[in-house]
Amino acid sequence: MIAIAFDTLVAAHELEDAGVAREHASADRETLATKADLAALEARLANRLLGAVLAIVAANAALLAIAIAGLKFL
Repeated sequence: MIAIAFDTLVAAHELEDAGVAREHASADRETLATKADLAALEARLANRLLGAVLAIVAANAALLAIAIAGLKFL
């Protein structure tokens, strides 16, 4: 992997000049998200979304079964 020099002070000043609040513009490295952080977040969100979709499908199947049972009762 190639290391690239990055002047954080210059970047912070550029962000401030663009209207970003100083406390956000000068955030330290511990508060910044890496590509790995974003990938992990994306995976967690995808899993939660899949869980929600499966719950909706299961609820719809249950409602359909109830509706069919109701029709048979009539």
